Amino acid sequence: MFNKIPDPKELEKELNEYLAKKYGSKIKLAMPLVIPQKDEGVIEKESKSQRKSRKIRFDLKPEELEAYLNEFIVKQDDAKEVLATKICTHFNRIKYWEEHKGKEKYDRVGMIKSNIIMIGPTGVGKTYLIKLIAKRIGVPFVKGDATKFSETGYVGGDVEDLVRDLLQETNGDIELAQCGIIYIDEIDKIASGNNVVGIDVSRTGVQRGLLKPMEETEVDLKVPHDIVSQMEAMEHFRKTGKKEKRTVNTKNILFIVSGAFNALTEIIEKRVNRQSIGFGADLKQNDDETDYLKMVTSKDLMQYGFESEFIGRLPVLTVFSKLDVSDLYQILKNRNSEVINGKKWDFKAYGIDLRFEDKALYKLAERAFEQNTGARGLVSVVEKALMKFEKKLPSTTIKRLLVTKEIVDNPEREIELLLKGGEGKDEKARYNKVIREEKTELKKYIKKQKSNFPERFIPFLKGTRLHLIVERVVKTGIELGVVLEEILSMDETVRKYEKTFFKESGIKISFEERAVDQLLEMALEEETPIDELCNVIFKNYQQGLKLVKEKTGKNGFMITKEAIRNPEGFLNKLIKESYEN
Repeated sequence: MFNKIPDPKELEKELNEYLAKKYGSKIKLAMPLVIPQKDEGVIEKESKSQRKSRKIRFDLKPEELEAYLNEFIVKQDDAKEVLATKICTHFNRIKYWEEHKGKEKYDRVGMIKSNIIMIGPTGVGKTYLIKLIAKRIGVPFVKGDATKFSETGYVGGDVEDLVRDLLQETNGDIELAQCGIIYIDEIDKIASGNNVVGIDVSRTGVQRGLLKPMEETEVDLKVPHDIVSQMEAMEHFRKTGKKEKRTVNTKNILFIVSGAFNALTEIIEKRVNRQSIGFGADLKQNDDETDYLKMVTSKDLMQYGFESEFIGRLPVLTVFSKLDVSDLYQILKNRNSEVINGKKWDFKAYGIDLRFEDKALYKLAERAFEQNTGARGLVSVVEKALMKFEKKLPSTTIKRLLVTKEIVDNPEREIELLLKGGEGKDEKARYNKVIREEKTELKKYIKKQKSNFPERFIPFLKGTRLHLIVERVVKTGIELGVVLEEILSMDETVRKYEKTFFKESGIKISFEERAVDQLLEMALEEETPIDELCNVIFKNYQQGLKLVKEKTGKNGFMITKEAIRNPEGFLNKLIKESYEN
């Protein structure tokens, strides 16, 4: 029995000396050792008193989430309705159970989770939609590919690795990770067929392997193939002398799966036609696969090759529609279009302002539709049309480019004309027209959606403030929500400046609304923090207003728009009037 535990460094030195005597100097301890100060134990979980109580602060309503999705997603109204409703309900239900935790009558045994299966062709926005929802709600999101799963897992990852990835997304916050979203694409690829043996057995095994995580299980964060988790565990043991077992519970993790289900339409069509014959109804040929898919049942999915238990874990189903040319055009036209906004930022990196005419957008949509890859084709057609411009223009003095139908039709010819003749009078007029149209459309949108904005933004959605917001969004390409937060923060900074001024001088100043508008406009135009701008404009005001106070006894002053435009003149006027009185 040791009377005293040696220092780790002393112990390491003694052991290395012993090893050197017995085996020579070539053998040394490579790992730092720690002798536990207490009996070695296993930490199963943090106690309730150690763990910080964290409740889901979630109060988003289905209609609010659906309105948010409508800003970004074209078409897919049924899918947006289903996803907004069921995902909102899922997280509100988590919040409800957290608030009633520990009460026997609110026991959750047997609770069915609203996991979702999405059916639809590639390039219709399935992944994008789920990413938007996760971002809006504020929960972690990870995506996996079902084709990479096998019954025994595959090197580098399985469904439990996706659970661990959620923890990485939260920087180690287990509580938040346990409320994340796991999205598994190409789920139709693990359906077993009726006439194939071998690989289909493995596919069935994968389905069964997903059952527990989709319902509820504990996922160990330390796994043999994860070097990072092993190193973290070793570091924890080095510091504390205790082994730690950390797990993530999947009870509240929402699982969403998706796939194209290419042959599913045939199964549904045969069933529907048989039922129609049985009832003596007239058969109608329907070439729209989406209409058939919307009639899908659990039995259809089981016939497709899924286990009944697997389908039972996915009680919510929604179908996505194919996109036609007009849909692709609306995606490009949308002010939140990642394709167009991303390309604008590519050119902005070189100081070039990029705009698109409507006819150009429609032509790009037609080109993308021909590729039959949904919205994914939009990126490639935009890149093809603008590649030469992106290459050449940064080496010129040209600082703006209007993408026209002519450029989409013949980019080689148009780049030569632009480099030779520059921007003509007609091009300038067309460019300015596009800017005006963007401002008008944005203003209409804001006024139409005014009631859907958070209450704190409503006072800013009129008059000069609205004008500033529209100008800022159109000029910079920054998202509307970001600009609204920016304007709100700047307004609050002005109010804080009023308090700081009083605290430092004992004199109360108040900015009239028109003065605040002027400050906002100047700060945005000069790209200067508004508190720094106030410090520059009113650098002499504390001393000057003290003189006025001494002469008149007045201790409150209204800062007008005139004071912002001509601060020295306004102050001198106040001082002069105080001496005259």
